[in-house]
Amino acid sequence: QVQLVESGGGLVQAGDSLRLSCAVSGLAFGSATMGWFRQAPGKEREFVAAMLWSTYYADSLNGRFTISRDNTRNTVYLQMNSLKREDTALYYCAAHVNGRVGLRTPDDYDYWGQGTQVTVSS
Repeated sequence: QVQLVESGGGLVQAGDSLRLSCAVSGLAFGSATMGWFRQAPGKEREFVAAMLWSTYYADSLNGRFTISRDNTRNTVYLQMNSLKREDTALYYCAAHVNGRVGLRTPDDYDYWGQGTQVTVSS
């Protein structure tokens, strides 16, 4: 059974940092493209970052977020710095297990976590 479990969300102030984690089990993590997406109320789910060997980011982030992974712990991380109110959303991690890289569309991913809420106050 494949499981993706996000953690690390919370309520922070603008300018603060957070690190999200996603613990993965039940799939070959080392060969899976891992992605982070977010969805704000009333908006579509949007791409944030992805990584297999290389990293890919949404252009709008302007270098504030960093995706990383620890293949020994089957965990992917999202370090978020200089948070803004517009970063408020439910953040999801996702896994693609068929070898493609740089995937930016939710439909490209095979498995999803339940999400962790990030709320940024001004």
